[in-house]
Amino acid sequence: MSDRRPGLNPVRLARLLDEAVARCRIDLRGTVVFTEAATGPYAVTPVLAALAGADRVHALTRATRYGTVAAVAALTAALARAAGVAGRVEIVTAKQPALLARADVVTNSGHVRPLDRVTVGWMKRGAVVPLMYESWEMRPGDVDLAACRERGVRVAGTNERHPNVDVFSYLGVMAVKLLLDAGVAVHRSRVLLVCDNGFAPFIRAGLEASLATVEVTPALTPDVLTGRFDAILVATKPRPEATVGRAEAELIATRAPGTVVAQYWGEIARAALGVAGVPFWPPVGPRPGHMAVLPSAVGPEPIVRLQAGGLKVAEVLLRGAPGSADWEYVDAL
Repeated sequence: MSDRRPGLNPVRLARLLDEAVARCRIDLRGTVVFTEAATGPYAVTPVLAALAGADRVHALTRATRYGTVAAVAALTAALARAAGVAGRVEIVTAKQPALLARADVVTNSGHVRPLDRVTVGWMKRGAVVPLMYESWEMRPGDVDLAACRERGVRVAGTNERHPNVDVFSYLGVMAVKLLLDAGVAVHRSRVLLVCDNGFAPFIRAGLEASLATVEVTPALTPDVLTGRFDAILVATKPRPEATVGRAEAELIATRAPGTVVAQYWGEIARAALGVAGVPFWPPVGPRPGHMAVLPSAVGPEPIVRLQAGGLKVAEVLLRGAPGSADWEYVDAL
């Protein structure tokens, strides 16, 4: 299924990419980048790298439920033409050892993951891996850090809170989108935000901007379930056990019947919620460790900003000179 929202038209996306490169002053001249080509707003990454000056960008894609290889290739080509970099972006359909051996930058993007020991072994010494998120968000299995250290490959996360990146400011808008989709109006609603990480102040600010009343707690316990709530928004860092499991489902059913449990991040036990008669959203969960609402849900802007920040991290790692203001883009492991 392709994303046909008019805000994702190539001309507008090309303008957003130009602005992001200028805002972050990304300079990848003389480099080869291995990244992904994907659908919707995630089509921007290879074109952004080329706009930043990369000599060659190899963009890995594969067929998914969102689009065929041909559809992704056509989307990438259209955006590259609109941005004036069509000659420097090449679509590939496999992690080819020869291409990875030439790459200076290998992004930790969806189609490229996992960067396991085999993949890292194909990379050249001195290459860099920018995590396209903050370091504390890294999921087990995404990148083999031990193999990277042995290979001399530098890895670092992206400071999503840097003013030129500012992805965290979209977290509240994403929460509003999630709750609206769940049938909760947000405006004048009462929301219990279960959050144990740095997302909390940003999500809270976004909800309160819509005049929601928000209470924040790091865990769902009996003492916080007092009074009426329209929604319980779960935004915890993923862990093996569910943030809302059977005990929590029964607690909600008893103390806050009718309250909607909305999964933002962290696991919820849908079967237990169903048995207890607790409504939840979305109906089908994401893959373990992944968010149930993506930045792309609210438009291309947060994705452009995040990918630009990640490519800026790549540039800074390649320069290898700590101390400049540009190192503020890097969220060290």
